[in-house]
Amino acid sequence: MDNPNCSRNSLCRQVLRYTHFVTVWIRVPSLNDVPVHYLKPNSLVKFRCMIQDMFDPELYMGVYETVDSNTSALCVVLNRRFHAYISASQARVSPSTSYTPSRHKRSYEEDEDMDLHPSKQKEQHMGSGADIHGCVEPKRLETEAPAGHHLISPNCSPPLDLNFPLPGEKGPACLVKVYESWESFKVNDVLEVYGILSVDPVLSIVNSEERDSSALDPMECMDTVEEQRVHSPPASLVPRIHVILAQKLQHINPLLPACLKEEESKTFVSNFMSELSPVRAELLGFLTHALLGDSLAAEYLILHLISTVYARRDVLPLGKFAVNLSGCPRNSIFTEHVYRIIQQLVPASHRLQMTVESMNQSRFIPHKDYAANRLVSGVLQLASNTSLVVDETQLEQGQLDTTGVHNVTALGNLITWQKVDYDFNYHRMEFPCNINVLITSEGRSLLPSDCQVHLQPQIVPPNMEEYMSSLLTAVLPSVLNKFRIYLSLLRLLDYSISDEVTKAVEEDFVEMRKNDPESITADDLHKTLLVARFLSLSAGQTTLSRERWLRAKQLEALRKARLRQQQSVNGNEL
Repeated sequence: MDNPNCSRNSLCRQVLRYTHFVTVWIRVPSLNDVPVHYLKPNSLVKFRCMIQDMFDPELYMGVYETVDSNTSALCVVLNRRFHAYISASQARVSPSTSYTPSRHKRSYEEDEDMDLHPSKQKEQHMGSGADIHGCVEPKRLETEAPAGHHLISPNCSPPLDLNFPLPGEKGPACLVKVYESWESFKVNDVLEVYGILSVDPVLSIVNSEERDSSALDPMECMDTVEEQRVHSPPASLVPRIHVILAQKLQHINPLLPACLKEEESKTFVSNFMSELSPVRAELLGFLTHALLGDSLAAEYLILHLISTVYARRDVLPLGKFAVNLSGCPRNSIFTEHVYRIIQQLVPASHRLQMTVESMNQSRFIPHKDYAANRLVSGVLQLASNTSLVVDETQLEQGQLDTTGVHNVTALGNLITWQKVDYDFNYHRMEFPCNINVLITSEGRSLLPSDCQVHLQPQIVPPNMEEYMSSLLTAVLPSVLNKFRIYLSLLRLLDYSISDEVTKAVEEDFVEMRKNDPESITADDLHKTLLVARFLSLSAGQTTLSRERWLRAKQLEALRKARLRQQQSVNGNEL
């Protein structure tokens, strides 16, 4: 017999997808912005998240048999739970559009779910979300701790690990329960979901006595205590969301329309493209000041920020453009402020300070914990199009241990192949990624890169801290938003090269080889074509023109001449 809830759920999804209800979408509270103790239980919420792990399917009672056993039927369907998170950098740049949907089940169904999974009733920690304004519900606040604090039970269990990939992460974590089409979602996908918020305390493991009493239950014997603890955290700290509508995000910039293929979105894009030239000029000037007056480095930084992996040919990712910005002052103030500027321009970013100590002690590669039956996250488990800034300026001599060697190798593989090999103990599994990597270093980086640009400061500010801090404060918020739209939009544009231009480029390359057969290689052609691609896109052009090809050759010639000049000054390799 069909589930009577299905028609209601289908109707909800149709309503949420209907474009005329966009005002309703905006009014739905976001779990990324509002602490869970300010949200009404069993209400509709939205959430933007990255799938960090996917738990095993979970059986639940689709229809609860209540009064009339002759007309009501039991229906068993599969439900998959996701552990999702939103990174701090995304929350900062897109504070008002982070959603996650959940579908709420009737209280009887929740009771039945608890009967099947009594381990969810046992947990020793209670806590609340972050501090943000909202409507307070007094009864909820009475049972929860203040933001940022966890109450420890007398059993003194260790604090719950929310398993965030990035250290210091404070964003919300949720168990997102998906009832349909869960096969279409993968680990590391970024979703926008709408659903019903569930924070019932019975979803948590309350205390060890209940855990011990449940040991006789054959359903509980299948799960270890650690697995129960990880999979059934306190609902006040890790709320559940029952999904009504979930969709993969084409991008994570809240200033852009969610789907650029709709007619209204096309109007938005065409209007912005008409004023693209002055926006690019302003951004170039802004980044030139940030890079101490070096306009060439600013040009390459723009190209880097709009780069993205657009295809894969066998194992080779096409479109990646990792840049090594060498010649940076051995001063953490400069590199830190460069990162802060990038952080304000892109939706998601992370700064990785590369030191011997951090390489030896950090966990870069996610690995499977079979005791808890979960994927333990690592620093390199990042959402697509995250900007990763690796700072080598503080790197000093030292000895890398086994962990350090593995971390450096993983970082190099991410840059070269745009993949991370997750550790499943008995084997490794490749997870493709799309991460923009910028390496700041004093000399040539120890890590591989697609392009090295040596910084040549034209300005030597007497107070570096004051100079770099004043750059962001001097930019109007409206101008900053234009920069953000510019960088995100150009990543999404299609690009092509006509047969005529292709033939001209081939002839030009043959001529270059004749003039300088020793230094011009196929790699130079590939790199120049990449520069030409991003140079064209940065000007709003979706096809390569002769003019942009010549400009790309000019930039590459200036970059290489600068490297040769620095090499002759140092007398050794950069």
